[in-house]
This record gives sequence, C-alpha cells and structure tokens, in this order.
Amino acid sequence: MLDRQWIAAHIPHQGRMCLLDTVLAWSEQHIVCETASHFARDHPLRNADRLGAVSGVEYAAQAMAVHGALLTRPSSPPSQGYLTSVRSLNLQVQRLDDLDGPLQVSAERLSGDERLVLYQFRLHHAGRCLMDGRASVVLDRQTL
Repeated sequence: MLDRQWIAAHIPHQGRMCLLDTVLAWSEQHIVCETASHFARDHPLRNADRLGAVSGVEYAAQAMAVHGALLTRPSSPPSQGYLTSVRSLNLQVQRLDDLDGPLQVSAERLSGDERLVLYQFRLHHAGRCLMDGRASVVLDRQTL
C-alpha cells in the first residue's frame, strides 16, 4: 500500500491540496485510492463552510495522476496531465464533508496513448456510489 508521502512525491498537488491518503490497489488499467481529507475544516475546496460533491472530480483527477505516475517507467521523463473534459457526471449526494468514514476513489483507464487518456471514475463511501463520470486527460511530457 502506498501512503500519502509517496503520493505527494509523485503528483504535482502539494500540502493541503494533496487530497489522497493511500493507494489501496492498482493495475495497468485501474486504481483504487482512499482518503479522509473530506473531514478537514481547512480543506482547500471548501466553500461556504461545506465541501460540495462536485469536489469529488478533483479527488478522481488526483487518482488518475497517481495512476499515471505508477505507470511511468523510472527512466521516462515525468509528465503532467491536464483535465480537459468531464462527461456523464452523476452526483448522488450534495456534499462530502458530512459523511463519516473514508472515501474510496477509483479510476479505470478506458483508452489512451502517449498524449490523451480517457478514464471512468467513481467515488464511493461505505459501499455507496456518490458520484461517477468520465474524464479525458491530455499529457504533457515536456512539463516538469
């Protein structure tokens, strides 16, 4: 299991903006992460003293970034991804900060190449799907 320290060392999100705590499982096509950062009173995405469910997209984007880091060969130059679209977003709750216990974030790589990747993502809590959707990510191997 990879921890928050490993995650922060491999994605551009730092400090409080690094939202994921652990990688529970991963393969070439799939990743599952877990977090309890949605409880934080100083969460960087809180607005009007609440963490809206749409913030789950950022959790998913960070899971995709971690997945990309895991798939990158050590000899390859690092890349940075840019979320270019989110489609078919289904929100089943209005907020995340009122949920007890950790959130699980999963992302499945549906297709892609060296420049563009398509993911299906889901955010779960206690076995319940809170949100799901698809996202495309453009990779920039020149960055960093």
